Order: sequence, then structure tokens, then C-alpha cells
Amino acid sequence: MVSLRRVEPPLRLSWFARSYSRMAATRPAKWVSRHLNWKLDPWLLRVTGGRFASTLVFPTALLETRGARSGQLRRNPVIYFHDGDRITIVASNAGDEHHPAWFHNLVADPEVVLGGEPMQAVVVVDESECERLWALADRVFPAFGRYRADASRVHRTIPIVQLAPRP
Repeated sequence: MVSLRRVEPPLRLSWFARSYSRMAATRPAKWVSRHLNWKLDPWLLRVTGGRFASTLVFPTALLETRGARSGQLRRNPVIYFHDGDRITIVASNAGDEHHPAWFHNLVADPEVVLGGEPMQAVVVVDESECERLWALADRVFPAFGRYRADASRVHRTIPIVQLAPRP
């Protein structure tokens, strides 16, 4: 596995990335993501050394957590970006009414691995910090805005998680 590439939120995305993000927020694309991509991406990321996933132009890495009840290793692809020395991920679940399973696992055991690197996870609770991170997250993957709107309709707030390297 190659180390995670550094991802700074861009000032402006390419026309392809903006178009792909708009498509990713559609109902058919969310269905494909929930039913196919989550199975395909862990394999793609492993065989390509973390260089390729169905997210194409968006920075994606494998997040490894331990099942909250089973203790079994779970691998899920997540979009990420750097914020100083921390890495930020979003538990969007495409705006669904429930948090993704990996989020529950991460809360139960915050020692995770992202892209082969051991990390400690912290859920961001400070509102002003969340606002700052959302502004960055939207620059990385604009569909997050649509996901937040969808989640708010079902009375869910999408959590933001920051990961710091473990010593």
C-alpha cells in the first residue's frame, strides 16, 4: 500500500470533478454507491495501491475499523482531505437517515487505520470548527452539500471526523 497522498482542498475543481460530483448526488448514483461501489472500492484500492476507486477524481482511501460488536476488521472507502497535520473524513452515508456503520465502529474504537497508516479518530463537536471544516469539505467534494440537505430532511446531522497519526 502506498502512503496517503496529501490532499489540500482546492480553490476550484475541474469541470469534470464538478460534473461528477453533481452526478454523485443523484438518486441513481447514490443507489449504485450504496449497493455496488462499497463492495468494489475496497478491492480497487487494495489492488491499485490506493491509487484508484470509483470516486475517480476525489481522494479516497480505505478506512479500517473494528466492528463495535464483533471486533472483526472492517474496510470502507472514504473521501478524505488534510487539515494541517490531521486528516478529515465525513460520515455522510450519502445523506441517508442513518450514520454509516464505520462511524459507529470508529466511535466504539477510535484507533483506526487510513490508507495503511495508524490513526486516532476524534469526532468534531465544536460548531464553529464544523463550519470551517464543512467549507473545506465542500471544496473537495461538492456533493457533501446535497448530502447535508438530504440528511437534514430526516433530522440527521452528518458528523465530521478528524484523524491524527498515532504515535
